[in-house]
Amino acid sequence: MPDHPAADVVVIGGGIVGLAVAAELTARRPGCRVVVLEKESSLGAHQTTHNSGVVHSGIYYRPGSLKAALCLEGRRRLLEFCQEHGIPTAVVGKVIVATTPEEVPRLRALYERGQANGVPDLALIGPDRLRDVEPHAAGLHALHVPGAAVVDFGRVARALGDGAMHRGAEIRTSTNVRRVAPQADGWVVETDRGALGTRSLVSCAGLFADRLARTAGGEDDVRIVPFRGDYYDLVPERRALVRGMIYPVPDPQLPFLGVHVTRTVDGTVHVGPNAVLALKREGYTRTDWDWQDLSELARFGGFWRMTRRFWRAGLSEAYRSWSRRALVRSVQRLVPEIRASDLRPGGSGVRAQAVGADGRLLDDFDLVEQPGAVFVRNAPSPAATACLAIARHVADRLAAVGAVHPRHEQGAVVFTRQ
Repeated sequence: MPDHPAADVVVIGGGIVGLAVAAELTARRPGCRVVVLEKESSLGAHQTTHNSGVVHSGIYYRPGSLKAALCLEGRRRLLEFCQEHGIPTAVVGKVIVATTPEEVPRLRALYERGQANGVPDLALIGPDRLRDVEPHAAGLHALHVPGAAVVDFGRVARALGDGAMHRGAEIRTSTNVRRVAPQADGWVVETDRGALGTRSLVSCAGLFADRLARTAGGEDDVRIVPFRGDYYDLVPERRALVRGMIYPVPDPQLPFLGVHVTRTVDGTVHVGPNAVLALKREGYTRTDWDWQDLSELARFGGFWRMTRRFWRAGLSEAYRSWSRRALVRSVQRLVPEIRASDLRPGGSGVRAQAVGADGRLLDDFDLVEQPGAVFVRNAPSPAATACLAIARHVADRLAAVGAVHPRHEQGAVVFTRQ
């Protein structure tokens, strides 16, 4: 490590979470030398800008989890941030629709979970009220979330980066981090542009979060499994079929929300996504694949345990990916008037989903701490919504890890004194 560290804190990853951490640290500690390292030539190139733009309300997450706590706090702070920085948002409202009798008890359970999490103004409504809210939706019952909003998360990320740089942070793009290693007085970060010394480290590496944590000697108990989601867009003349957001009742065993319909902040209406195994961590098309990514999956026992448990759901999602008719049938359960001719291919995104060695899909944010470092290993949706709250939480933990010896639990961090 260099005799004089070039940074007080290195943040790895120029997505919305990493930029929020840099913004929080520079606001909290004036004069703190923060360096953000991003391997792409632009910021927010992956999960930050490959999503539907939904500002999540906090309904789906287990009460007491980090997701539940940080989503609600993050939503409030995010909307305040957007107002302060002139970033457009739209409160379009959302309905989660039960279309079969079997889904009604799960819808009620979602309502109770949302109430336990403190989500305001929730209401269980019948078909008549559903037609008032979304005239073209169909269902037996629905959960109405009137405060649900949308935003362009790419604009939020750029504003966070601008704010951090204004307060002295340095952002280095086109800089790929290969490994990190602890040293006696901090960390050394090895990149394709040379080594960088730092007193502290925060890793927000998204789709490569697990690999980077392992280079630091972290536990090998989880791996990132990438899931691609493909979107279609409603043609402009059919956008009036949807006023806000229309979602199905999700499968409680899976972290995915099912094919839904979402009006974005610019008026586009997305249909999707599916959730299929991606053959490359940054594979945005069906034909993208990477030998290293595939071989690593094949050697991970947790992947095969996950596959044995969810193979039926996986086949269904794969079929829906290849068949537009299958996707249309799914969305017609919610909006019967949508036809295949109403859809045009849209974008795709890849979700970084952490999977445990037992095949369990981690359902909470996952942070691992070492002295002087915080590794964010699992931060899928609603991480964009919660980015400012995650940043506060990470900054608090970063201030603590130098004085304590951590042991790690998924969804929480527990400390014992040395």
